Amino acid sequence: MAKWMEIRKGADFQAISKEFHITPFTARLIRNKDITGKKEIDTYLHGGLKDLHPASLMKGIPEAAALLAEKIKEKASIRIIGDYDIDGVCATYILLKGLTQAGARVDTDIPDRIKDGYGLNRELICRASKDGVDTIVTCDNGIAAPAEIAYAKELGMTVIVTDHHELQETVPDADVIVNPRQPDCKYPYKKLCGAAVAWKLVQELWEHLGYPEDMAYGELLMFAGFATVGDVMDLTGENRILVKESIKRLRRTTHPGMSALMEVNGLERDRLSAYHIGFVLGPCINASGRLDTAKRALALLNTEEEGLAMERAAELKAMNDERKSLTEKGVEEAVAQIENGSLADDRVLVVYLPDCHESLAGIIAGRVRERYYRPVFVLTKGEEAVKGSGRSIEAYSMFEEMTRCKELFLKYGGHPMAAGLSLPEDKVEEFRRRLNEGCSLTDEDLTEVIHIDMALPFSCVSETLVEELELLEPFGKGNTKPVFAARNVRILESRILGKNRNVLRMKLQDESQGILEGIYFNSCMDEAFEAMRKKPAMHMLYYPEINEFRGERKLQIRILNYI
Repeated sequence: MAKWMEIRKGADFQAISKEFHITPFTARLIRNKDITGKKEIDTYLHGGLKDLHPASLMKGIPEAAALLAEKIKEKASIRIIGDYDIDGVCATYILLKGLTQAGARVDTDIPDRIKDGYGLNRELICRASKDGVDTIVTCDNGIAAPAEIAYAKELGMTVIVTDHHELQETVPDADVIVNPRQPDCKYPYKKLCGAAVAWKLVQELWEHLGYPEDMAYGELLMFAGFATVGDVMDLTGENRILVKESIKRLRRTTHPGMSALMEVNGLERDRLSAYHIGFVLGPCINASGRLDTAKRALALLNTEEEGLAMERAAELKAMNDERKSLTEKGVEEAVAQIENGSLADDRVLVVYLPDCHESLAGIIAGRVRERYYRPVFVLTKGEEAVKGSGRSIEAYSMFEEMTRCKELFLKYGGHPMAAGLSLPEDKVEEFRRRLNEGCSLTDEDLTEVIHIDMALPFSCVSETLVEELELLEPFGKGNTKPVFAARNVRILESRILGKNRNVLRMKLQDESQGILEGIYFNSCMDEAFEAMRKKPAMHMLYYPEINEFRGERKLQIRILNYI
C-alpha cells in the first residue's frame, strides 16, 4: 500500500499572492513545486517567447547553420536521419520543413524499430552513400554512434549530429555536434528534446539566411512543443514555455495532418491540453513506429491534401487502438504470471512474454510497475535473441544492477529508471535469479510515497478553484497536477461504466458534508469496487476538474487513490 505524505513548505503566501495577483492557495501550490524567487515565479506564471534563450548560445549551432547554408548554396544532397518515436518524427519534420524553406535539396530516412533498432547504423549510411548523399543530419540520435559516423566520414560524407541524449565515453568525430548536454555548452537550459534542438538549429539557419526573426515561431514551434510532451521531458523552464505556446498553436492550427489527427480522435480544440498530446495524439504518432514504420507518421505530417490527411490519421488511430488492445493483453498475461506463478515473492519482476510484440515491452513494464511498485523487466522473443525493456522505482538503479550481471547480455543499456537489453533465451531464468539474489530493496523501498499538496474538503471545491488551477498548466513530468486529500468520504451512489468495465462513476460526500461527482479509472475495477464497498468511509486523493459533455459543464473530481 502506498504511503501518503503532505508537502509542508513554508513561505509568505500572502506576500506572494499580493505580488503576483494570485490567491494564497495558488501561491502555496507553486511553493510546493520548489519554485521560489520573484523571477522564477514570474517566469512560471507568465513566461513567453521573450524568455526563450537565443539559439546561438548552444554549442555547435552557429557552425551547423553556417555549414548547412554552404551546402544549400552548393546544392549538395542532404539527408535527415531521425528516429522512430514521436520526438524523432517531429525533429525530422522540423528539419525537413526548415531546410526545404531554405532551398535545400533534402530528403529523410527513419530506421525501422525491428530491423534497424535505435539510431544511426551502417545500413542507413550505406543507403545514403548509394543515393549520392553529401551530408547527413541526424536528429534525436547520433551522439551514441561514433563507429557509424566514422564509417560515414570514410565514405566521404559530411555529418552534422543534432541530439539531446547524454554523451557517452566516446564522442563521435562528426563535422559538427549540436547537443545542449555537451559539458562545455553554454546554453542555459539542458532538458530540451530532440525536436526542440532541431527547431533551434532551424531558427539559427533562417536567421543566418536573413529570414524574419519571428518566422520560426509558428508551425515549427508547435511541433517542438508537441514532441516535448510526447517524449516525456520535464515541463520546467524553457520546455514549459514551448509547450504552452505549442498548445495555443494547436488549438488554431490549419496544418492538415494535425487537424485530421485531432478530428479522428474527437478532440475539442478549445479544451486541448498537454494531456491530449501525451495520451491521445502522441501515442498515434508513436504507434506507427511500434507496429509498422514511423515513416507513416511522417507521411501524415507531410500531407497537404485534407482528404488524404484524414485517411492517414484514421490509419494511425486504428494502429494505436490495436496497440492499446495488445498492451492490455500483455498486461493481463504479465499479471497472471505474477499472481499464479513463482514470481509473486520476487522483489525484481522479470516477466517473459515470448509472443508479445517487442515494441510494447516498455509500456507493459511501466504498467506492471505501477500495479506492484517493483522494478519490472518485460522480455519478448525476437528472431535471434530475447529482447526486453525495464522500468524501475526510485530506490533501484536499473542500469547499475544490470551491470553486475552484464556477462549475460548480448547488448544492454539505459539509466537508473529505464533500460533495454537482449540476451540468449537460455539465460532468462538466470537473469531473473541473479537480479533477485543481489537485490537489497527493503520493504520501505518497495512502498510508494505519494506526495499530497494539501487537504482540501469537498465544500471548498468550486469552478473558480478549477479555473485557478489552470494557471499552473501545462501539467506533465516535472510539473505534475496538484494532489488533494479528502477525509472520511462515503459513496452515496455508484455505477461501473465502459465496455471494459474500467470506469467507476460515483456521488461522494466527505466529512465537510460537501457532495461531489467523482470518477475513478482502474483496469481491475470489479476487484477495486468490491474493496471500496467494504469500507464505511475512505480517505481519498483527488484532482478537481470540469466535465464537459454535450455542451453541459459539471464539476467533478478525479479519484487518484484511496485508503
